[in-house]
Amino acid sequence: MAALETSAPAASGRTTGRIPIRRKTTVRQRLRHDWPLLLMTLPAMAQLAVFFYWPSAWNIIAFMDYKPTRPFWENPFVGFGWFERLFSNPYFLPALGNTLQFAFAQLLFVFPLSIVLALLMHSVISTKLRSTFQSIVYLPYFFSWVLVVTVFVQMLGSDGLVSNWLLGLGGDRLGFTSNPDTFMILAWMQWSWKDAGWGMIIFLAALSSINPNLYEAAAVDGASRWKRLWHITLPGIRPVIVLLLILQLGGILTVGFEQYQLQRDAVGFQTTEVLDTFVYYRSIVGTEGASFGTAAGLFKGVIGLVLVLVANNVAHRLGEQGIYQKS
Repeated sequence: MAALETSAPAASGRTTGRIPIRRKTTVRQRLRHDWPLLLMTLPAMAQLAVFFYWPSAWNIIAFMDYKPTRPFWENPFVGFGWFERLFSNPYFLPALGNTLQFAFAQLLFVFPLSIVLALLMHSVISTKLRSTFQSIVYLPYFFSWVLVVTVFVQMLGSDGLVSNWLLGLGGDRLGFTSNPDTFMILAWMQWSWKDAGWGMIIFLAALSSINPNLYEAAAVDGASRWKRLWHITLPGIRPVIVLLLILQLGGILTVGFEQYQLQRDAVGFQTTEVLDTFVYYRSIVGTEGASFGTAAGLFKGVIGLVLVLVANNVAHRLGEQGIYQKS
């Protein structure tokens, strides 16, 4: 009888109202459970330690009068002297202005182009046509900047294919690749041809994660293609858009070296001078030394870190996760 009374509440479906208590997992228990995963990450951790963290520790020479010909501990500290010398250099502000100009042009024109290409590919029904176009657009991403610049010179240079065609028609030669006024358009064409395919692949992967039943339900309810795009597709890939945008803001002062170095003589250094070429010609080729170049690199890193933190905070305020969760 007592057994029946004890089991009666359970039989009637009522609970005692107790909340199960989860025991906190110790670090030793987690290591014992996850050691195979940690073992697989060791090569990546070793690569980061050798090629990133160890070189990053040498940023301290930005605050020293470093000379490689003397022992490290004999190099005196100069504080922010190299940063003052960097900011007072007459070529620094023009290089910074060109860098920001090229970086924002990439964000405004190349970044949306990747989204548009991904949306076009996502709407193509034929799998064969989609894979063919995807391979053609994605292939230039693996080309070096030497090859990319050479292709554009052979096509749009003064002795290129288009110039020879214009001469055959009685026109003039095309000086598109050596005109400083049109270099921004030329750089945009080179960015789009080389990098838009990479972004397209990422956004295609994000589009594939959207539940197709949402499109079918919206079509049954009478939603047009544009409404499905606005209310289903774009919200579905918005976290990826925010994530990539924040990551690009982190490297906004690193617009590349090879592209502008290769076209420096043809267009002029006033137009193509960015922070990377500025550091190269002042610290490596010039006489400023390694501390000057390290100060410029550290300045770029600090600005990128600040932009990432600000952009991630804005993403959290807009309801997005960003690159890390808010504590």
